[in-house]
Amino acid sequence: MRVIRETNNLFRLTRLGMFNCFLVREGGELTLVDTNLPGSRRAILRAARSLRSRINRIAITHAHFDHVGSLDALVKKLPGVEICVGEREARLLNGNHSLDPGEKGKPLFGFKRVRSSAHRLLKDGDKVGSLRVVTCPGHTPGHIAFVDVRDNSLIAGDSFITQKGIVAAGVYNVLFPMPAWFSWNCALSALSAAKLSALKPSRLAVGHGHTVLSPSSLMDRAVEIAMQQHPSHG
Repeated sequence: MRVIRETNNLFRLTRLGMFNCFLVREGGELTLVDTNLPGSRRAILRAARSLRSRINRIAITHAHFDHVGSLDALVKKLPGVEICVGEREARLLNGNHSLDPGEKGKPLFGFKRVRSSAHRLLKDGDKVGSLRVVTCPGHTPGHIAFVDVRDNSLIAGDSFITQKGIVAAGVYNVLFPMPAWFSWNCALSALSAAKLSALKPSRLAVGHGHTVLSPSSLMDRAVEIAMQQHPSHG
């Protein structure tokens, strides 16, 4: 697992060149955003030690297996760690794939049921240390992102990916179909991408791909394409 220093407070941990999670420095503590694939525990803890800090919080963008795969293993090694999950996404972590009234999308798949329980259920605008919660459903029913209020860095989970330029979740391209394949509700993903783009972040950090500085114009273009493919929520 490679550790890439994005800022003084943001560190990207990337596995197999395509799966990211993040350490966010909070003084002498760390918040871990997502836990990567199963089997990532040792590398994540080693990265935290290299920063001479302890992981005190784990914040989850969504419950897909490549974002919560090492959650239970980390909790065993981090007694007292606080687990923070979006209010809607928490059900998926517990293996409950039922939908709320009015929710609709593709059959839900790719989720990993975990044994660990959330200590905090997050809503739009909540704070996790220096990270402000932004709800952005679509890729999954309860997907959330985090904005670092210190420098407006956006940790967007899978609402965007940057492996082939900046692409919004739900967008289909015959040469790169994954953003559409793995999104639950593509029209809702487009609306959420627009919400995140409107934040005008200083940098865009994502679950898959490199971090992009000053991404606003590219995010706006990605939203335009998403809206063209999915012009209405439904």
